[in-house]
Amino acid sequence: MKTTIVLGSVRNERQSHQLARYIQQQLANKGIGTDLVDLSETPLPIFGQQGADTTHVASIRKQLEQGDALIFVSPEYQGSFSGALKNMIDYYKPEFQQKPIGVATASSGKMGGINASSQLQHVILSLGAYPLPRKLLVPEIHQAFDDNLSPINDSITDHTHKFLEEFLWYADAIYRKKKAEETVMVTAG
Repeated sequence: MKTTIVLGSVRNERQSHQLARYIQQQLANKGIGTDLVDLSETPLPIFGQQGADTTHVASIRKQLEQGDALIFVSPEYQGSFSGALKNMIDYYKPEFQQKPIGVATASSGKMGGINASSQLQHVILSLGAYPLPRKLLVPEIHQAFDDNLSPINDSITDHTHKFLEEFLWYADAIYRKKKAEETVMVTAG
């Protein structure tokens, strides 16, 4: 089983990349293969823009297709998730269908991106994907991690553990069901 993490933060002064890297590190510690789509390194033009450079569209599609489950990581901007992440989502729908998607958000304030996370869960539903009930919210992201990506606050460690425990449960259950259905189809075919 493989997890694709999509980092929706593209600003130069971004902080959410720490959260994405921490999640990736924690999954690796559990023996879970991960792939990181960093939208600052693989920029996409505005969806539907004529004559735009679509260099990264195919490579991101491949990364999304290879992920059995996904985690969206986004900062909260003006009470919502990042525009770069929404733009990326607009490019791909089949790649998300029937996949569990976890939501991890961060903010500079005390709420940890709760508005962004709630809105993102609604978007995930509209894609035909399965948003996890539990969200990972990281407040005051600018002081959440040290230079080694270790959480400064124990609550981040605890919340991440609970988030990943639920994420992996859903991901494994859906992965197994899909594999069982594939086996039935091959046997019946």
